[in-house]
Amino acid sequence: MKIIMFNARETKNRIVQWIADYFKNNAFPETKAVVGISGGKDSSVVAALCAEALGKERVFGVLMPQGKQHDIDVSYDLCKTLGIEYIEINIEKPVQNLYDEILAGDLKLSDTATFNTPARIRMTALYAVSAIIEGRVANTSNLSEDWVGYATKFGDSAGDFSPLSDLTVTEVKAVGCETGLPERFIGKVPLDGLCGKTDEENFGFTYEVLDKYIREGVCGDKAVKQKIDRLHAVSRHKFTPLPIFRL
Repeated sequence: MKIIMFNARETKNRIVQWIADYFKNNAFPETKAVVGISGGKDSSVVAALCAEALGKERVFGVLMPQGKQHDIDVSYDLCKTLGIEYIEINIEKPVQNLYDEILAGDLKLSDTATFNTPARIRMTALYAVSAIIEGRVANTSNLSEDWVGYATKFGDSAGDFSPLSDLTVTEVKAVGCETGLPERFIGKVPLDGLCGKTDEENFGFTYEVLDKYIREGVCGDKAVKQKIDRLHAVSRHKFTPLPIFRL
């Protein structure tokens, strides 16, 4: 197991340069980074990194509540703090319209469908905005969530470039501090957006435990280790290229 000695300031600078290089090599000088702004640490840190790499005028935030979002003021505050342009697109009606069509076809909705569908519609909205303004969609996933498959295939796991996918939650927070973001954006407790539970309540273990296991291979609770390993194994299909039959 390779143990990474993490330097948050150096990593932040490397990510900023990586984003700048990506846009230099894969976009036009005026191309913008399109970032879905949830108000959580990941989207906040990605938006801040993009603003530093490209300039705030080349970052476009997209707020996508599903109906009334009790903490959407944090998303607005983030956009205003960074000075980036933004739009709000409420996905409640598109999601419900799709559900209604499914129910009309005599199919019943499942928990999996109601959890993943909004994420996929949000990604559709991001790519619609990206097509309109000729942007590139930022993926805001982190390594910890991806490790246990806490991402929606073709939903929040999608995007054109991914600044944080090789960073654990602990490391994302450290990098966030180096961007100069206020603590309220970095330390906000993540909720699943469906049943109101925190990520850690859904997992049954903390990010601290998960991050230590990812980086050091150490987990003192055998049952938790087995759960992490199981979640990791069954979710790899979300992060591998589409299997193609070859002639």
